[in-house]
Amino acid sequence: MRPEETVDYNFKVCWHAISRMYNTEAAKADITTSIGFVLLNIDQERGTPATKIAPLLGLEARSLTRILKSMEEKQLIYKVSDPNDKRLVRIFLTEKGLEKKEISRQTVKQFNHKVREQIPEEQLDVFFNVCGRILGMIDNKEIF
Repeated sequence: MRPEETVDYNFKVCWHAISRMYNTEAAKADITTSIGFVLLNIDQERGTPATKIAPLLGLEARSLTRILKSMEEKQLIYKVSDPNDKRLVRIFLTEKGLEKKEISRQTVKQFNHKVREQIPEEQLDVFFNVCGRILGMIDNKEIF
């Protein structure tokens, strides 16, 4: 079997292409793709507990810690301790963070719009179904 015939190869190559495309756009806004995804997952009204962000993005806690530190240095976020539970820290966006979140949101919307213009809904439904089944197989340890 040639690599291009394997499921994992196609996922990896496609994701790397998407990631490079997003990184190119993110660099124009002086952020990274990772920062953009974190921005998109922060609830500005209630704040988002730091512990909830990593699982949403499939990140390790250590990786998220580095990203959040970078975001603080760029003045995109600020942290607030929960008044009822000092162990809980909520992440909020600064004005600059809100601006970068909107750029990230528009970038993701544009990508999805372009894909949906070119690929019929029925094919996307099959793609989403296949992705969901593969994730289920992995989650249920049906692979190894």
